[in-house]
Amino acid sequence: PVQILAYVDGVVKVGETDLKPRVGFLYPILTPNISLLINATREHDSGQYMCTVNVADDDTVRSNNNVGIINLTVLVPPAAPTCQLHGSAVVGANVTLSCSSKKGKPSPVYQWQREPPTLQVFFPPAQGKL
Repeated sequence: PVQILAYVDGVVKVGETDLKPRVGFLYPILTPNISLLINATREHDSGQYMCTVNVADDDTVRSNNNVGIINLTVLVPPAAPTCQLHGSAVVGANVTLSCSSKKGKPSPVYQWQREPPTLQVFFPPAQGKL
């Protein structure tokens, strides 16, 4: 584990991580709520975070009772899809319709729907005199 933020001997210490300019305590230190605030979350901020509470003059054996764990998953909206048609769109031919999105967490779910075709009126070339 990498230390992100600590309060030791009356001093707030911020670890040298990419979170340094974006992290802090949400409330004043002397309150019982020691919430961590992360500004401008990024996808790679996802992970397991641990809060450890120790009392400096406590001689008792350390146990897992002083550790809180939370998992953070930063959601990422999907990017606009890129769609392509592969093959020749003529009667009897095979075509592949592809659609992909470069970003999205959780992974985007794709659904295909078919709209009814627009009617096209075909006028054959006129023969003879007009």
